[in-house]
Amino acid sequence: MTSRQPQLPLRLGIIGLSASATTSWASAAHLPGLLSDHGKRDYTIKALCNSSVEAARNAIETYKLPPDVKAYGTPEDLAADNDIDVVICSTRVDKHYETILPSVRAGKKVYVEWPIASNSKQIEELVQAAKSSGAKVAVSLQGRWVPPVAKIREIVKSGTLGRVLSSSISAFGGTNNRNGLPPGLDYFLDWKVGGNIITIGFGHLIDFTLSALGDFVPGTTSARTQIQWQENNIVDPKTKEVVRTAKSDVPDLISVHGELTSPSGNLMPGATLSAQYRRGQPFKGEPSLLWHINCERGEIRLRSMNGAALQATGYDNPPQVQIHHFHNDTVEDIKWEWEKEQLDVPVFTRGIMSCLYAFAESETDGWVSIEDVAHRAEQINAWVTKGKW
Repeated sequence: MTSRQPQLPLRLGIIGLSASATTSWASAAHLPGLLSDHGKRDYTIKALCNSSVEAARNAIETYKLPPDVKAYGTPEDLAADNDIDVVICSTRVDKHYETILPSVRAGKKVYVEWPIASNSKQIEELVQAAKSSGAKVAVSLQGRWVPPVAKIREIVKSGTLGRVLSSSISAFGGTNNRNGLPPGLDYFLDWKVGGNIITIGFGHLIDFTLSALGDFVPGTTSARTQIQWQENNIVDPKTKEVVRTAKSDVPDLISVHGELTSPSGNLMPGATLSAQYRRGQPFKGEPSLLWHINCERGEIRLRSMNGAALQATGYDNPPQVQIHHFHNDTVEDIKWEWEKEQLDVPVFTRGIMSCLYAFAESETDGWVSIEDVAHRAEQINAWVTKGKW
């Protein structure tokens, strides 16, 4: 069973647009784009679902949404609304499964933040539910389509530099402090929750990297992880005082090495990728993201001083893409640009909105499905728990 593309604008329900949440991803990354001219062409907000009807009503009032926006207190009630075409889920990771499953079973289009869910059992159930109902489920791995990554993918696939011989990427981020978190994010220290600096930060990093190069050959990867800060400070964001400490079972460092494969044949047999991600800040003055792709006739480099999260960075100091041409030993600066519709929204929301626009306008292009990316969660879990995939 397959769903037919509804007529635009799609009628939208949002789960997790809160007026009081610790983090404000839905309001910061989704709402500006949805309320833009392009966003209104693709979507019209018709419902909010929060922990209670009252909480949903408070959010409707806080964000000055139209008075006809419905307020729901359970995912089941939202899923039962036949006037809703699409559901966006922007909650804590450990709430994804229970909040989107009713809508997936109802056959609605669902857009869920990455990571998909807390564990592989939940992810598999969501995949099977989508297959049974015909629901299309998009996963928010928007880093694949931000312009610097798209430009690198274009260069690699063109073959102008020959085949890829090897690649390395190192990044720092995940939290603003190496061993501190605000009280509302202390769940980042609990692996079973599913949302932490490895699954989120490294997950986005490895996904956009592999989107440009191919994927790992199963059975060839090895990984090392390290918990560098077993005791973490929980810091009051206003007073900056440590209110308590909390233990962590989530690694602060992950290093993965493996052989790459690509159906397009743009890789030298045996080409490898080495990827390392460390929580916190880099050495002062050094880039937070450095990505090299060594090819037969040249080397590509992406350098970012403004954060490793290319899918959500503010771009105050835009990432730099360059090519070192071997034949004449010159370095070329590679230009990349935002698409016109992306320029209409704040920089912070451009990556995610390009995927949401594509999800509304295309059956397959510009967004990643849950079926296509479920194995990414399996890879990360295997690297952390088994040291290999």
